[in-house]
Amino acid sequence: MTKDDMDIVSALRTALAGRVGQDRFELWFGGRTQLEVVDGVLTVAASSEFLRDWLRANFRQPIEAACQEILGPAAPVSFVVTASPAELQPASLPQREPTPKAEFATPTADTPATLSLVQHSEYTPGPQASNGNGRHRRETPIDFRSFVGGQTNKLARAAAEMVAGQPGEFSPLLIYGPTSVGKTHLLQAICTETRRANRDLSAVYLSAEQFTSEFLQALRGGGLPSFRAKYRGLGLLAVDDLHFFCGKRATLVELLYTIDALIRRRRQIVFAADRAPNDLRALGGELLSRLEAGMACRIEPADYPTRLGILSRMAQKMGMTLAPEISEFVAARLTNHARELSGALCRLHALSRVDGRSVTLTMAQEALAEMIRDGSRVIRLADIEKAVCDTFGLEPKSLQSDRKAKAVSHPRMLAMWLARKYTRAALSEIGHYFGHRSHSTVVSAQKRVDRWIADDAVLNLPEHSRTVSDAIQQLEQRIRVS
Repeated sequence: MTKDDMDIVSALRTALAGRVGQDRFELWFGGRTQLEVVDGVLTVAASSEFLRDWLRANFRQPIEAACQEILGPAAPVSFVVTASPAELQPASLPQREPTPKAEFATPTADTPATLSLVQHSEYTPGPQASNGNGRHRRETPIDFRSFVGGQTNKLARAAAEMVAGQPGEFSPLLIYGPTSVGKTHLLQAICTETRRANRDLSAVYLSAEQFTSEFLQALRGGGLPSFRAKYRGLGLLAVDDLHFFCGKRATLVELLYTIDALIRRRRQIVFAADRAPNDLRALGGELLSRLEAGMACRIEPADYPTRLGILSRMAQKMGMTLAPEISEFVAARLTNHARELSGALCRLHALSRVDGRSVTLTMAQEALAEMIRDGSRVIRLADIEKAVCDTFGLEPKSLQSDRKAKAVSHPRMLAMWLARKYTRAALSEIGHYFGHRSHSTVVSAQKRVDRWIADDAVLNLPEHSRTVSDAIQQLEQRIRVS
């Protein structure tokens, strides 16, 4: 680049930092991302395909705004991957602080937060297995190889692998989604892979409840200095069930100080939660701002190919042989979550051992009939209406009113979209239920929500600001459990 281009890049970086905040700018546009201007074109060069796609999805608007401010309204922006990440490391950027061996000793066995090497994840059917002679064989640690990947968890898995390979570069990481989609598995896999790569780096996984209990014990027993030394001296801290902290003010203050201490030293923090950041406002603005400065990835319920993969992995661990038609039957009928699949296999395995014969399709249909019937209950328009009203804080029957304010009309369109997906009601029936509207109104609502999803649009409603995809995910979860 010429000197003029370098001056332009400097101005661009300043303008971009002003839009996204200095902390987020340093995290995402530091040594792993290079900005370059050649012939009036801004090129954003990332060190990996994942990082390039993440920057394009999450920072395209502020990058384009900064580019238009400095280069003019017609300036184009290009996102590329640089072959050699080392070339992107500016000479002036401080290198990561080495991990002192004495300071980051491996946690001892009496530490409740030590990383468990026993298989325990949302995709595994049970505890240790017997080798047939009464002894338990040791399960292998949870890692990425034992995680069943698919389209619904692709982004979260890539993010987890990235932070395990480069701990501290992208911190904190939040993985969120409904129950039994693999959040715990990924957190423990991050710890396992991090420790494999660096034996001197202490990686700790624990639940939010464990963190809270240990903190309160330390607070009452005068052990706060030891508690703080342990957690603020970690190389990687993975905390499950982040939503558990909601409303626990004293623990949240301690957690905030722990997060800040780890981030200052460029250590890695990973959280898992059952909902999106916008739905965790009870955690307080300060903690949410830390989450927003990092990375948040959603995992959705497993799709059909992923469910087949989960069944195959579970059956292998249980020593079962399932014919393809049996796996296809179970994966097609049980669609809620992985634990449901685990329960089905356990039932088939037990029945097979009692009868002394292999599992057949007829046996599976008979043995799982009750589970399938319970898991496929009929969803009514009233169920969808209640889920939408509860989610957006609307009064009952609001969706059936004549109100056209965005706070009501947008949730009403989401309700119509969900009604088309989850019920067999005719267009006219849906329109009549939601305020005596015509069938064309329902069609229009469905098309509009489809556009929102395609554009990853944000619903900006009073006290509710979230992406349409996040809103639909929460609504679907409410519908399933209502």
